[in-house]
This record gives sequence, C-alpha cells and structure tokens, in this order.
Amino acid sequence: MIYNNLVVFLGNYLAWILGAVLIFFALYQNRKNFRVAVEALFAGIISRFIFTEIIRYFHDKPRPFEIDGSIPLILHEVGKSFPSGHAAFFFAIAATLFIYNRRWGIVFFIAAIAMGAGRVLAHIHWPIDILGGAVIGIVSAAIVWKVMHKFNLTHQRESA
Repeated sequence: MIYNNLVVFLGNYLAWILGAVLIFFALYQNRKNFRVAVEALFAGIISRFIFTEIIRYFHDKPRPFEIDGSIPLILHEVGKSFPSGHAAFFFAIAATLFIYNRRWGIVFFIAAIAMGAGRVLAHIHWPIDILGGAVIGIVSAAIVWKVMHKFNLTHQRESA
C-alpha cells in the first residue's frame, strides 16, 4: 500500500508540486527569476506539445499495461507511450533552470528523474520513454536558450 501510494505520488502528484515550486521561483526575489521561469515554461511547452507530439504521430508505441496485462497504478489512456510527455516537459524546465541557476536546476532534475521512475513503476511508461522524453526536454531547453541568446533576451547565469 505504501509502495503504491509513493509510486502514484511520484508519477502523478509530484508534477503539481513542481509547478508550485516553479511559480514560487518565478515570484521569488526579482524580475530575473520570473523571466527565467517563463523561459523554462516555454521550453517545456515546446518539448511537450510540439516535439513529443510530432514523434508520437509517427510512432504509436503501446504502454506497458497494454502488453503485460498489468493494472496501471495511474489511470492513463492507451497508446502513444514514447516519448514521455511528462519527462519532456519537466526535463526542459530542469535544463533551463540549470542554465541560469545550478542549484534550482539540480533540484528539478532530481524531481524529474523521480517522476519518471514513478511513471515506469506505475506501468504507464517504459524506461526508454522516460529517457526519450528527457533527451527531448534537454534539447528543447538548449534550442530555446540559443534562440533567446541570439536575440539577446537571456539572463546572466548564477553559480550554485
């Protein structure tokens, strides 16, 4: 019972906590944090709703519970397992935060890894789905940062 609750928390509810932390980060201290949080959110949206969906359109991979007959701990639609949209979104946020503030970035990377593990343990993703989402998220963050840098819209980086 405790195991199931932990898996559901990591795979589902942790996302809400990360969202609240991002809002706190955006509102904390200064305007720079707000702009970094907006950039992180933008990278997350691009990774999740553009790159992930393009790949899913061409590659409809079944989820673990569809193949092994297990009951998923988190209710989820069938199909379109690869890549993980949650992983793409939260790894993009983590990577963007890491560019500007190592400490916050590491916190979000650890949380994104924990969330991915929870989604695998809940039988709604394969490990490769999480890895694929992580790569898409990190690459999306790099692309957004590069575009922002090209148009001189970036912020100074902070050391940890």
